[in-house]
Amino acid sequence: MGYAIKKGPKKFSPFLTTFVLTPITALLLFGCNEATTPNTNTGSDSDQQPSTGITPSQPDPEPEFEPAPAHGVIAIPSKDAPSLASPPLSMLISPDYDLPDTSSRIVPVTATSSETQNNNNTADKTLDDNMESRWESTRVDDAWIAFDFGEKTAIGSMELVWENAHADEYAIYISNNDEDWFQLRYRVDSKGGNEKYFNLKADARYIKIQGIKRSTQYGYSIFEAKFQSPSKENTLPALATSRLAFPDYAQNLTPVPLENSEDPIETIQFTLPDGRLVTRFGMMGRSRHARERGEEWNEIGYGKNETVDANGNPQDKGPGAHLNFVANYFKNRTWGVEFIDNTHVPGVTEPSIVVNQYFQQDQRGGGHAFVRRFDTTGVTGFGWMSPGDLLDDSTYSSGEADCKVVAKPPQDALKNPDSGYNGVKGANDGCSVVFDQYPRHGKLVADANGVLVNSGETVPSRPLKEGDVIEFTSSFFSTREAMDAIGDSGALRYYTNELTYVMGEGLRPWYGVQPRLMNEPLPLETLQGGLGSVSYDYADNASFIYQQPHNNIGMENMQRFVEGRRWLHTNLWTGEHNEANNDRNDDGMHLQGPRFNQSSCFGCHINNGRGLAPVVLNQKMDTMAVRVASAELDANGQQAPNSIYGQAMQMNARSLTTGQPENWGGGVWVDGFENQDVVLNDGKVVKLSKPTFAFEGPTPEVFSVRTAQPLIGMGLLEAIPDETILSFVKTNDPDGVKGVANMIFDPEVKNQFDEPVVRLGRYGWKAAKVSLRHQIAGAALLDMAVTSPIFPSRECLAGPANCNTQHQDAGLSEDALTLMTQYLSLLAVPAQRSVVSGFPKGVSPLSYLDVEPDKIARGKTVFEEIRCNACHVMEVKTGTNSAFAEVRNQTIHPYTDMLLHDMGDELGDDLIEGLAEGNYWRTPALWGLGYTKMVADSGYEVGFLHDSRARTIEEAIVWHAGEGQASRDRYVNELSTQERDDLLAFLNSL
Repeated sequence: MGYAIKKGPKKFSPFLTTFVLTPITALLLFGCNEATTPNTNTGSDSDQQPSTGITPSQPDPEPEFEPAPAHGVIAIPSKDAPSLASPPLSMLISPDYDLPDTSSRIVPVTATSSETQNNNNTADKTLDDNMESRWESTRVDDAWIAFDFGEKTAIGSMELVWENAHADEYAIYISNNDEDWFQLRYRVDSKGGNEKYFNLKADARYIKIQGIKRSTQYGYSIFEAKFQSPSKENTLPALATSRLAFPDYAQNLTPVPLENSEDPIETIQFTLPDGRLVTRFGMMGRSRHARERGEEWNEIGYGKNETVDANGNPQDKGPGAHLNFVANYFKNRTWGVEFIDNTHVPGVTEPSIVVNQYFQQDQRGGGHAFVRRFDTTGVTGFGWMSPGDLLDDSTYSSGEADCKVVAKPPQDALKNPDSGYNGVKGANDGCSVVFDQYPRHGKLVADANGVLVNSGETVPSRPLKEGDVIEFTSSFFSTREAMDAIGDSGALRYYTNELTYVMGEGLRPWYGVQPRLMNEPLPLETLQGGLGSVSYDYADNASFIYQQPHNNIGMENMQRFVEGRRWLHTNLWTGEHNEANNDRNDDGMHLQGPRFNQSSCFGCHINNGRGLAPVVLNQKMDTMAVRVASAELDANGQQAPNSIYGQAMQMNARSLTTGQPENWGGGVWVDGFENQDVVLNDGKVVKLSKPTFAFEGPTPEVFSVRTAQPLIGMGLLEAIPDETILSFVKTNDPDGVKGVANMIFDPEVKNQFDEPVVRLGRYGWKAAKVSLRHQIAGAALLDMAVTSPIFPSRECLAGPANCNTQHQDAGLSEDALTLMTQYLSLLAVPAQRSVVSGFPKGVSPLSYLDVEPDKIARGKTVFEEIRCNACHVMEVKTGTNSAFAEVRNQTIHPYTDMLLHDMGDELGDDLIEGLAEGNYWRTPALWGLGYTKMVADSGYEVGFLHDSRARTIEEAIVWHAGEGQASRDRYVNELSTQERDDLLAFLNSL
């Protein structure tokens, strides 16, 4: 059949120590935390002697270490600070207040304060128009200054000019009698200087600045305080709102499935007519290896082990740097790999893999590695047994970038289907590699400590066979000249993903087993996200586990993934990336309107997970979404946007002229917690806490507070067929579980009658968005004030009447919206952590991989027995209705039915979206649940349920009511302590 495999000496064989080690062979031999001398009993067979004279002409650079970026801590109010009620409507100007074009200055009659530091720096100095004088309080945090306007006065704006001794945290109160005070604004993380407050809409006699926390050891000090009357300059007018369009729910609606082309954007695996299996996948530059954690680790007696302290207790020295993203990861730092596997070709008894690579710049040859070096103690962080057979040695030994850029091959065919290089069919050129032998290695035995060590006996190399499990990694191995030639001044050397390939099958997510975390395919039942599930993480990079591409992502899809990721991390005003050392996204500059919640998707979906939970009084909820509406229903049972705020609260602001932050109100803050105790049948008390909220302005008639949901697996959810979701609707369930599929208009597609197409709602807490594209565009508008081809004007915030007018605001381009959609489509789900990893004896396991499989298995049984799976459906098969092969025909475990369910009054609000009434919520997917707090890292607190009220998974269960009441009652009243512990262990393994 012409499958000639080049025989003769194997190139760069790492099996002997009698030749000069190049950096590539050293990498293969040892590994991070390596022993100084490899075991000489791992020598190769005689037909694998290394070639000589292939030492490169110059030293090879080690990839620059790029640590995981530090996560910023979100500023929240002091826990012991007072929180006052928001003003009644009688203390705010009327919504129909006639705003003049310009404002006039308002001067208070008097200014008073708490005790001053001296008799000279008194409160009245803030009203004397003299920047040389100031008010200075005593050195206490709770000092205050108040202004009396003599009578009830309409106030539109206020300006405070602080001396260096400013307040880090303070509140603004108003009153009509100097006794009953109401909270108008609350400020944390103040920078002092000149601070202006717009859109106050106050109608009161008194205004007070109440100190909470000083920024220095001195008292508070203010030079001037100035006030202006309401006008169009400083106060937002009422909105001309219009009702959102929904289908006529009195009709019998049949949703139209999402349309995609029959062929995927990119083929990731196919079989040639002659039986060769072709697998294509993408790689990206990585800073370090998959088993390199923040601590050096070795087994007992074989080197340093920093995973435990001198007393044998686990210790953590920080994360590794494998799952984080290198600088400019989106720029020339992805490439494609093609495996041509002839296992299933008739007549082939000794199969092989031909490896072709497709880079974006010229590269040096070599850099491939096959089969983890499992037989050598001291090889822990990384190390492999074979580099394969590089077809032209000179492409490595020259030290030059002799491997030129090769154009991507056709979708379902090879670049050289019937020819090749030097007799190797399918090989692109001399930079291609052949791997056909499982390497010779030492036979392992347990030493006195139970460590598997080389016995001194040799297991000979052998031909590959079907089912062989092979670890493969590649390397980005360019030169300064090659990078400069494409205008890239960045690094030229990277490691990359470490993947598991099964001969005759393809790529499989993996976990580490003994010895020394040797790779092994994960059991199929652990693959929550199908074959693209994220492998177990041994680099202690759990905070990045929600940010990974599908394990089997395509060659070109990897570039789409990283370019889309860049957009989600772009500040859509400055264009800057939220991770340091990345080029500014000039196309992402100045896209944001003047009022917004966050400036990037990552601002709410922190680390692709949840937003900051409500944990303290006065906390502004700007990492969550607050949807608002009027209470009046139309004939279709739907509400209109709120006449003051539109569809959503937008809590932050900036000047479109200067770009500087401004305070225009619109904030929603936590003003209390309603607590209750629930006693379980074993006496354990579960303390539930429900936050209550206040508004910087009139309280809307209807509002709904919603946390950002994890972004993982969204492409898989979109690939679930409509008929599958509709089949989950129940009519005669013993627990009263029903389920409703929301029906929503597609905002972009019309039928032959020029009417919007009705589709099944899939995304959002109320399932009110029909596709990923729809969800992204909606979130961009409502949460970031960024327009898109779907919502081209910020007028869309008030409803559809002026949404698609000729006026369009600068916003996301079609290309940007497409890239963001593709990124989310290709964002993978971590595998369930339900099997034991082979951490070597004496090495402290990473906490999130230290699991009890029996307990998890029992918990799964409990999950089914109390019928959690009535809504949280455990297994679903995706269809072919996706643009991405990675998510097609996958057996997944999302733990959602994608339907709306009545969850009871306690979890309800009054906001309606389509068929989702106030108590109705779409079942959230549970995959990745156990990583929630690790993804959050130490920077912020997260919660569960739609408003993050539940601080633990157990609290979330106990909050269930309505259609979830029966399962909740079984948990509270029937399960034993052990059964509850087992269930929680199962949920935490997801």
